[in-house]
Amino acid sequence: MTSHEESRALHGRRGECEQLDAVLANAVSGRSQVLVLRGEAGVGKTALLDYVVQRADGFVIARATGVESEVELAYSVLQQLCAPFLDRVTHLPEPQRQALGVAFGSQSGEPPDRFLVGLAVLGLFAEVAETAPLLCALDDAQWIDTASALTLTFVARRLVAERVGMVFAVRDATDAGEGSDGSDALAALPTLVVRGLADADAAALLDSVIVGPLDERVRSRIIAEARGNPLALLELPRDLDAAELAFGNGAADRSALTGRIEQGFIRRLEQLPEPTRQLMLIAAADPSGDVTLLWRAAARLGIPADAATPAQEAGLLDLGAQVRFRHPLMRSAVYRAASELDRRRAHEVLAAAIIGDSDSDYLAWHRAVAAGGLDEGVAAELEASAVRARARGGWAAAAAFLTRSMELTPEPAERARRALAAANARLQAGATDAAHTMLAIASAGPLGELDDARAQLLGAEISFASTRGREAPSLLLRAAKRFEALDATVARETYLDAFTAALFAGRLAGGGGALDDVADSIIDARWGDSGRRLPTACELLLNGLAVLVRSGYAAGVPMLRRALDALRREGIGDADALRWLWPASRAARAIGDDVGWLGLTEQLVAVARRTGALAMLPIALTERFTVELFTGDLAAALALAVEADAVTAATGNALSPHIAFLRAAWSGSETEARALIDVSRSDVSARGEGLWLMGTELTSAVFLNSFGRYDEALATAEHAAEHPFELGLSTWVYPELVEAAVRSDQAERGAAAFGRLEEIARASGTDWSLGVLARCRALLGDDDIAEASYQESAERLSGTRIRMALARTNLLYGEWLRRSGRRMDARVQLRRAHEFFREAGMEGFAERTRRELAATGETVRARSVDTANELTAQEALIARLAAEGRSNPEIGAQLFISPRTVEWHLGKVFTKLGVTSRRGLRATAVAPAGPGLGSPAAARYQGRMP
Repeated sequence: MTSHEESRALHGRRGECEQLDAVLANAVSGRSQVLVLRGEAGVGKTALLDYVVQRADGFVIARATGVESEVELAYSVLQQLCAPFLDRVTHLPEPQRQALGVAFGSQSGEPPDRFLVGLAVLGLFAEVAETAPLLCALDDAQWIDTASALTLTFVARRLVAERVGMVFAVRDATDAGEGSDGSDALAALPTLVVRGLADADAAALLDSVIVGPLDERVRSRIIAEARGNPLALLELPRDLDAAELAFGNGAADRSALTGRIEQGFIRRLEQLPEPTRQLMLIAAADPSGDVTLLWRAAARLGIPADAATPAQEAGLLDLGAQVRFRHPLMRSAVYRAASELDRRRAHEVLAAAIIGDSDSDYLAWHRAVAAGGLDEGVAAELEASAVRARARGGWAAAAAFLTRSMELTPEPAERARRALAAANARLQAGATDAAHTMLAIASAGPLGELDDARAQLLGAEISFASTRGREAPSLLLRAAKRFEALDATVARETYLDAFTAALFAGRLAGGGGALDDVADSIIDARWGDSGRRLPTACELLLNGLAVLVRSGYAAGVPMLRRALDALRREGIGDADALRWLWPASRAARAIGDDVGWLGLTEQLVAVARRTGALAMLPIALTERFTVELFTGDLAAALALAVEADAVTAATGNALSPHIAFLRAAWSGSETEARALIDVSRSDVSARGEGLWLMGTELTSAVFLNSFGRYDEALATAEHAAEHPFELGLSTWVYPELVEAAVRSDQAERGAAAFGRLEEIARASGTDWSLGVLARCRALLGDDDIAEASYQESAERLSGTRIRMALARTNLLYGEWLRRSGRRMDARVQLRRAHEFFREAGMEGFAERTRRELAATGETVRARSVDTANELTAQEALIARLAAEGRSNPEIGAQLFISPRTVEWHLGKVFTKLGVTSRRGLRATAVAPAGPGLGSPAAARYQGRMP
């Protein structure tokens, strides 16, 4: 990355970066240079130090930080700085070596002359710089102990021709309070004043740390209050909870960003007249920055117009177009310094001063904070604000409103109802622990019949969101049965949730929550007439899933096909999509509908991203990851894996390591795959997540077949086949079982699996399922039918997007041709398979195919992996998104990282790929091949016939 690009990543610091670059350039050329970065707390001095350190390629780095608690410890910072190369002190003259040893406490002696110590350090720096340029970077230099500060100033003034650069970061005295006596000596050194960011750069920096939607008024307010201070822009939004982000200060005991600065502000505040402090408290209590609102509120307390003058003259408050504090931490200092009674009074007059309905949410929040006790009127206003927040997609803000609303509600039943609503909002926001706490309050009641049923349902949903395990299906099933007479729509939705939970629990579901138990209950349900009408596709899907499990594929597939067709034809809203598309995609995979599977998973991921449904997004990404593997687009699959990791890390929601395991097994890494199984099995079993167990069994069978370990593959596949209702997984274990049985000379053990697969394929009638069935028929049949069956399989699978299945057929067909003595014909099939397996990263199958090609007399070199310029998975994803035209903020939002981090990764990507711009990425292999085409290998496979 160029210097200009890196300075842009620091948002508005191009000039400062150029001066730091000059320090490095001069040091390299043998002209030592010193620079002191001076500015207020949080203005970006540390970031600039990081920049110069990162730019110091080929330098020896010496870095230290002043610490207030060590300000009285002589030479403590100097010792930090010199520690990495004290082994070179033997090159110093004896007096200097003795002085430095005494100063650092490594030997005894008389107190050294500080100038002698200075000469020793100067000599040591020069010695180090003989082999490579040296950069000394010192942060928080106002807290450097006096002895170190004076010594370093001495050294700095005497550096001339050595290849040394020194950069200090010093907080302004007005910000820092009292520093060390020696820090004043730095004032004589060359100085660069670091000022706040321009508004445009401040906005860009703020956007880089905000995850999710933010009201534009709030955004503008934060930018105005920060006055370009990067620390405030970065930390204040992170430090505030959802309610504070929307409506200003909340709890009085919120921790300050920088306690020393706050205390300094408080001391200066105490020197102001009482009316001025009152005015500043009102300003601190209102984040809108509305000057007219401030004066209307002040008038209600009889605060005179000249009360602002002392604060303005002190530079603490600016009442221009907007209310601005001198420093972003000033407001918190003012607010924290006030008593609880004074804070409530400030919010009370602000609420009374608000005019019109446009600020109704601010009004409700001010009134809520001002309330000294229970207040139904304010509680109702907060509940209305929660509804508005929910409409904007702000579940966290809605939860804050509802929680405070519950706290202010005097009537017990209404309090329980609002607690239940708050619990639901907390769950939707991904805060399962907080949701559980609020549900406990709600369950203490009293609740009516319907709300009590809702509480029972919410408890089951929290259980499912927390563990995906064995308890959730039975809890959801009981809740669904209860809702049959209360709300038919909720009952159907809850039955679907129970079915989904039973899929996750699989063989580990307990307490009457197995998949067939849920299916029986759905079919036997007696629906009432209440509730909204679900989309026809959803009702068909629910019934089809239940019938398939209870009565088999012949009965269930026609219903599921109608449901999937209706979903594609009619579409559904986002709320229904998040609930219904995942089981719909599993159903599509189970019946061999590749078009439906690909389309539904793509739609689900898009909806989850767009709506910010962080609980569903990792599940959607995992399913789509499997899709991309089956279609052969390894780059897309790995990109989804990185995104799934980012989401789970951001939310703290743990999922089973299915992606990691599937990726390891897919690439042929048995050691890694088995380690993941061993590490995760006990945890997954404890949570009751049987779906993971089935997934590992199917993937293991594929893996073992790829390496020709057919006896093991057969045993594993047979174990998985014992659980036929784990939709979308057990369906596709039958082909693995047939192949393993035939190759281990135990074809009779594959007969039952073939019969089961034949039932499924005949019922579904898709090219995918019929193509795989034809391959299995070829394996089990004699030579008279084998070739025709292989050709049928290849022809059918060529019409699908499931390229892995086609490559498997090419491999088996090629093996059969080679064993039949038709080497030339075999090579055609084997080359196609080998090309695909290599491009798709299926190393086990690639090696198996290479050996078969070698047996035909064709030499194929084993793959040689050059990792010198290989992109990491995260780099590949960022490159892919950038090539698609995504901006850095967009990429950062998707991966839950900052745009600056994105830019840093892109710099590494450019270097590794040998390109200089995003345009260059579009010509590389990381660029998408286009809608529906997948990887380059898959694209070449499109439509290819044997």
